[in-house]
Amino acid sequence: MLTHTRPIPGNLASCGIRTLAVHAGQHPDPGSGAIATPVVSTSSFAFDDFDAGAARFAGAEPGYLYSRFANPTVAVFERKMAALEGGDQAIAFSSGMAAICATLLAVLKAGDEVVYVGTLYGGTDGVMRQMLPRLGIRAVHASAVEDIPGCVNERTRAVYVETPSNPTLGICDLAKVAALTKPRGLISIADNTFATPVLTRPIGLGIDVVVHSATKYIGGHGDATGGVAVAGLSHANAIRKTGMKELGGCMSPHDAALFIRGLKTLPLRMAASCDNAQMIAEALRRHPAVAKVHYPGLPEHPGHDIAVRQMRRFGGILSLELAGGQPAARVFLDKLKLVTQAVSVGDTDSLACHPASTTHSAVDPAARLAGGVTPGLVRMSLGIEDGDDLQRDVIAALEDAS
Repeated sequence: MLTHTRPIPGNLASCGIRTLAVHAGQHPDPGSGAIATPVVSTSSFAFDDFDAGAARFAGAEPGYLYSRFANPTVAVFERKMAALEGGDQAIAFSSGMAAICATLLAVLKAGDEVVYVGTLYGGTDGVMRQMLPRLGIRAVHASAVEDIPGCVNERTRAVYVETPSNPTLGICDLAKVAALTKPRGLISIADNTFATPVLTRPIGLGIDVVVHSATKYIGGHGDATGGVAVAGLSHANAIRKTGMKELGGCMSPHDAALFIRGLKTLPLRMAASCDNAQMIAEALRRHPAVAKVHYPGLPEHPGHDIAVRQMRRFGGILSLELAGGQPAARVFLDKLKLVTQAVSVGDTDSLACHPASTTHSAVDPAARLAGGVTPGLVRMSLGIEDGDDLQRDVIAALEDAS
């Protein structure tokens, strides 16, 4: 099967993240000279003759086979993501959950176990607690990274973490995860959706596989759905085979073009979102209507010291616990004007939601509460608007909620 590993050109190897976001994996189209990557909207690719087709499918000759396996537009996005994350290869999927499921199913089989740490996104939690057990795979929950060794046995094959976690912004020490997994021969997988490679590069800290919901910050404009996994060659080839040839969760070239566009401004958007989130978090921690703020940029956050070590900045997402519980959360969300109620994150627009009744509503109530997803919790994804305008909107809504 065709793969798309391509080293970063020598003139980019030492460049910064903004330069990589614009140029890595992308070149003017050799046919037309187009700077923007053309959308190759085709399902099949022609062979010169019988022998060429057979050689291509046998892997003896380079070339594209079928867009479910690989597509030129999607390949540009994959090369760009691999360069940004510092991995050998990226595999693009139709959604973040497709990327997560393909990764897990590529490295696990019936009888295996996977350890997952802390609070996860509701969809991922459902995979761990419901889907994997149906396939004969046991998912074991560890409350913290330090608990991983006690959860590992001879059947354990992988460890899965999410940092910052959704929606409580927990921080996992990725270097410690790698130190605990590599000597035991375990595969480490990290969901880097909230941080993006602009803030954290898990592979550089020893993690084996990085997954993203590209729908979020990578796209950044709320107009495309996709996912991506980045890994070394052996894991990447297994994930591509499972995800594309067997499960068929391929990314559309039209979505890939939107993600390529989104990546070009990712560092700039992340800077604005981080500025706004830090400002709002500082304001919220002083407000009497707020019982607690979950944001790794605050010194009192339990993962702050780890975040200082492994993040360039602290992200554009925070959660706040309303002192008045769910009734106060309802009023707060309904009173927001600039911030839109929606369940996604990472858009240019600021978004907010009530996780207990939306993103995590399908999670077992006891597990939800144990993970910190309380009735009064609100998650906010701060966009690129002017911070002063956002702060006025948030404080005004809080006054009504209190």
